Amino acid sequence: MQTTRSVGSAKALEADVVVVGAGPAGLMAARTLQAAGHSAIVLEARARVGGRTWSKEIDGAFLEIGGQWVSPDQTELLGLLQELDMGTFSRYREGANIYLDREGERHEYTGDMFPTHERTVAEMERIIGILDELAASIGPAEPWAHPQARELDTVTFNEWLREQTEDAAARENIAIFLAGGMLTKPDHAFSALQAVLMAASAGSFSNLVDEDFILDRRVIGGMQSVSETIASRLHEGSVHLETPVRTISWNDDGGATVFSDRVTVRAQQVILAVPPNLYSRISFEPALPRLQHQMHQHQSMGLVIKVHAVYATPFWRDKGLSGTGFGPNEICQEVYDNTNHEDTRGTLVAFISDEKADEMFALPEQDRREAIVRSLAAYLGEAALTPEVYYESDFGSEEWTRGAYAASFDLGGLSRYGAHQRRAVGPLHWACSDLAAEGYQHVDGALRQGRRAAQDIVHRLAEHTPAHMEVNRG
Repeated sequence: MQTTRSVGSAKALEADVVVVGAGPAGLMAARTLQAAGHSAIVLEARARVGGRTWSKEIDGAFLEIGGQWVSPDQTELLGLLQELDMGTFSRYREGANIYLDREGERHEYTGDMFPTHERTVAEMERIIGILDELAASIGPAEPWAHPQARELDTVTFNEWLREQTEDAAARENIAIFLAGGMLTKPDHAFSALQAVLMAASAGSFSNLVDEDFILDRRVIGGMQSVSETIASRLHEGSVHLETPVRTISWNDDGGATVFSDRVTVRAQQVILAVPPNLYSRISFEPALPRLQHQMHQHQSMGLVIKVHAVYATPFWRDKGLSGTGFGPNEICQEVYDNTNHEDTRGTLVAFISDEKADEMFALPEQDRREAIVRSLAAYLGEAALTPEVYYESDFGSEEWTRGAYAASFDLGGLSRYGAHQRRAVGPLHWACSDLAAEGYQHVDGALRQGRRAAQDIVHRLAEHTPAHMEVNRG
């Protein structure tokens, strides 16, 4: 019996694969599939491609609202940029950095370590060494398989740090880079194993605490332009925007029909290239197995406000300052020079994470802005109080993201479910930066996961295609 649907198209489109989500992972998947001779259709809920990468002109200023940085270890992204003939430029970092200590006292410094008490510096260096050893031993690929996995996954990162040192300043400074800077959750809300995965995915914890490494370069034209370029080179009619996927009807032995707001697609395989917190927005017929239902409930997004402040000139440079600042107890825990390529104006970007973001969102809009620019001024002086353009990126309120930067497991979840998160379920495959090993939470990881899922499908389709039926579909 044919079921009547209120969504989709009267006539179904046909494809080998339908990809849900036109972010870097989904577009890389479609690119890989089409290069292998398979047809792929991409369905995107938003009115744009790029997912959590998004560039937009606000009050005459070009702002990268979403993800933007490229680090030297992101070889998948760097290789793609070269292939697409897209350029990058270095983040400005000349001059002294600023550190605001626990008492709010301001310190200018150069070098790799915060200018704090010798005891605190020694403790930080010791803990960084321990985390580097753990990251090297456990690795990013299968952290759940390590003998210490459950032990590290059942203790919060906050508790783990307390076991390592009694120096509160050392704990707070270390937490800046993982809790506020990456997972964007309080350090009592994720496990030590999740922290080690974050470090291992970047090569080491030392890389995470080195802002000149992890925030090395930006893409000329913005990171979203990578997705836009990929999309423009897919087969005509491949990408359908403003059409959220509502239902996926699938068979365990292969084949699925995907119903979105405007388009119905019948395909042999499906790639869900959206973060895990959005899987529940789709109805699956039949329902997903118990394991997926449980696993997806243990993955959640963090929360961060990305603040953009544009000035007539990069005034901090005239003072011999890099624009880089850190303050473990500040509203803006991190501040950087985010001036655009060949722009005469100066742009600062700052980050307000987890519970501090809660505090800011509880304020009226004007009060929030005043509090945030005062925090910028604590680093860089009164000139920071009066930006020409001011904008707050808030992916937590966006329907098709609901947080930032990415999803992570709750306490005990990584060791319990990690091994299953990328496994296909019938014709359903999963691909996003939230599931990555190398490049976890970054565009690089999204690209890797998109390519991996597509290659898995290419192999699967080859196994089920008789040799005499193989054709080159171009």
